[in-house]
Amino acid sequence: MFHTFLYQPLFNALVFLYEYVTFQDVGLAIIVLTLVIRLILYPLFYKSFHNQTVLQKLQPEIKRIQSSNKGNKEKQAQELLALYKENKVNPFSSFLVILVQLPILFALYRVFLNGFSPDAFVDLYSFLEAPVATSNTFLGLIDLAKSNILIVALAALAQYFQGRLALGRQGVKTGEESTAQRLGKNMMYIGPGITVVLLYTLPSAIGLYWLTTSAFSIVQQVLINRSLAKKNNNEQPQGTNTTTT
Repeated sequence: MFHTFLYQPLFNALVFLYEYVTFQDVGLAIIVLTLVIRLILYPLFYKSFHNQTVLQKLQPEIKRIQSSNKGNKEKQAQELLALYKENKVNPFSSFLVILVQLPILFALYRVFLNGFSPDAFVDLYSFLEAPVATSNTFLGLIDLAKSNILIVALAALAQYFQGRLALGRQGVKTGEESTAQRLGKNMMYIGPGITVVLLYTLPSAIGLYWLTTSAFSIVQQVLINRSLAKKNNNEQPQGTNTTTT
């Protein structure tokens, strides 16, 4: 099922884009394929990013509820659930995004790892023809079959800015931070480090996908932040009693 419903369609989509859309530039084909996947999954990602951003802004109220109900976990859970319901957020939505994205990531990993090797074209649909000539270069400069330090560096940088935007300005000022805020700030630096470690030994085709999806996420997060900022000019999130910046 994984091969038939994920790997094969993604591989054929890459071949189609390479042959008919991106002028036989596999790097551009990877970028277009990544954007198509992100656009298809846009509603799911948008909802998850929106929830995360609202939860960041609700951290002062969440912390107050946890502090005032230390000895009563049941009441603490009830008040937190009421707060989430009032602000229409689901703290577990990010797990759904991960569950949906992981199989696609594994399939894309195999597609980019196999590339356009002769054995790979066995999975080509009957209505598509294998390219007469194939090239692994991006813009005629970068060999996507090998690791490339520039792609790795750009992917790590994009990962950092994505994390910074997701964190927002919560917890930047001095003062006691919640566990979630500390974790978010730590991941802002740990994420790019993990990106470098993972991508350094992999074909830069995977790094290009990583860079493209992170850049898409940055644009998406900017749009979400602007939307919430505009909304907050008219009203504060229900249940909060602190001013956010």
